[in-house]
Amino acid sequence: MDVKTSSQAVRRPTLKEVAAAVGVAPSTVSNAYNRPDQLSEALRERILEAARRLGYPGPNATARQLRRGCSGALGVLYADRLSYAFADPVALSFFEGVAAAAEEAGLSLLLVPGPPEDPGAVRAAAVDGFVIYSLADSDPRLGAALERRLPTVFVDQPPPPGVLAPLIAIDDRGGARQAAEHLIALGHRRFGIVSFELAPGAVGGLRQGTGPRGSSFALTRDRLEGYAEALAAAGIDWSEVALYECPENDPSEGRAAAEYLLGLPQPPTALLVLSDQLALGVLEAARARGIAVPQQLSVVGFDDIPAAALVQPALTTVRQPLREKGAWAGELLLALLRGETPHSPPRLATELVLRASSGPAPEVTRNVS
Repeated sequence: MDVKTSSQAVRRPTLKEVAAAVGVAPSTVSNAYNRPDQLSEALRERILEAARRLGYPGPNATARQLRRGCSGALGVLYADRLSYAFADPVALSFFEGVAAAAEEAGLSLLLVPGPPEDPGAVRAAAVDGFVIYSLADSDPRLGAALERRLPTVFVDQPPPPGVLAPLIAIDDRGGARQAAEHLIALGHRRFGIVSFELAPGAVGGLRQGTGPRGSSFALTRDRLEGYAEALAAAGIDWSEVALYECPENDPSEGRAAAEYLLGLPQPPTALLVLSDQLALGVLEAARARGIAVPQQLSVVGFDDIPAAALVQPALTTVRQPLREKGAWAGELLLALLRGETPHSPPRLATELVLRASSGPAPEVTRNVS
């Protein structure tokens, strides 16, 4: 068997060698790949046949893209670690929507995760534009992305002052307000809130007294403000609401939050939870404590991920159009890349989905019986 040395194995024939074999200029070989309409069919076939015979694979796609000033990829900049993108159902649905738009245009998708203290990955990302997905207001990666002056679309957070860019957002405030109003109508007066992290690097825990605007994330502020509006309208003082911060959007964090809140001397009879992922953990904690849902505790989540309808009891939640939101982001970024000036769509609607995890407050049930 003929065994090649490593130096022979890695050597690639060059465009000039193909040109010499055919007896044409290197630019003619380049046209055979990049501008075939400039050559006769017979000459182009002679060139391609010589290339196959010599083992020439064609021009380097990366180098060609760099010369043209494009990479062929859309970048999605988001706040969490890379593995989160494949573990969180909300992120998966959103990324699926962006990917579908990119795929339709023949482009690829590059995920650009944290950490926020190192914007180097943003500066080095080989992308034609960015989808900026729910970063903290002060995240250095936001500034690093804007410094590149690439087409940019914002999702779940408004562009900074002075930055003109499309925004895709849902009615987070209205959806949260509906969730709280639903529980108030059921007679609940003692509320707890299980929240996302309020700022990057959070360690979690009780944040009693933190106002609804006390978060660095626009999405979290909007949902907390929606809750606060409904509670205030019912005469419930925000300072009396136990707010627990979870450092990650994960069921284990929701369980830890619920274990703390349900262990208070006057535990809440209703928990408003900023995501279904956290709410799944809340239901686990209630089950472990022998607390019946919804007879003793009502729980309302947000997102309507597939597991929300499958868990027992099925989770009352606020539905948002996750894949549609991603598709909007991808389509608007593609429009910017085409040189168009698309407008931001209206806020996408949310919907309260009533299931088995919410019911009358225990006091109301006792009075009726």
